[in-house]
Amino acid sequence: MNLPNKLTTSRFGFALLLLLCLTFSFPGSKTLALLLFLVASATDWLDGYLARTKYGVTAFGKLMDPLADKVLVTVALVSFVEIRFDPGHPESPLVPALLVVPILFREFMVTGLRLLAVEQGQILSAGPLGKWKTALQMGAIIFTLFALALVEDWLPEMEGTTLTSIHFTLHWMIWGLMAGAAGMTLISGWDYFSKNRSLLHPPSNEDS
Repeated sequence: MNLPNKLTTSRFGFALLLLLCLTFSFPGSKTLALLLFLVASATDWLDGYLARTKYGVTAFGKLMDPLADKVLVTVALVSFVEIRFDPGHPESPLVPALLVVPILFREFMVTGLRLLAVEQGQILSAGPLGKWKTALQMGAIIFTLFALALVEDWLPEMEGTTLTSIHFTLHWMIWGLMAGAAGMTLISGWDYFSKNRSLLHPPSNEDS
């Protein structure tokens, strides 16, 4: 296994550590979660750069790189649904399932299409819209982790209307960013299936 593929598989480990930091509260846990996600995101860029410039693109990398990204994103988004962020609205999740489920639905559907392509001897790479989708998702998640670190690790002793206003503003910013990421996710998914719809209707033996 070459270096880019090792970097790709390392994101599965980062995903597990991220889950622990978001599930359990300990001093600096949310700041550590932010740092872990940033490092994992850096490996996503680095493995692609090394594969294109030095080591070569492999079938393993084409298949596992987007899968590792999906696992990392899934861990973050599912954890966000469980977290309660705004003291003024304790019933509201950090990110609502209404925004998370469409993202995960698209990701699993595309993963299924990629597996179908492998069965037919093809490897599907991410297109331009897919890369934009990934950038928006990563940006929204990074901002959300930053907001968590800010209110839980950096401003834990602040009280009163100022803290309430910070929570309220950050919460709506998070929802807005996640809504944008969800919209681009659905658009890129539609584009992906439209361009590869022939995989859903492979030629029969009688046509060959």
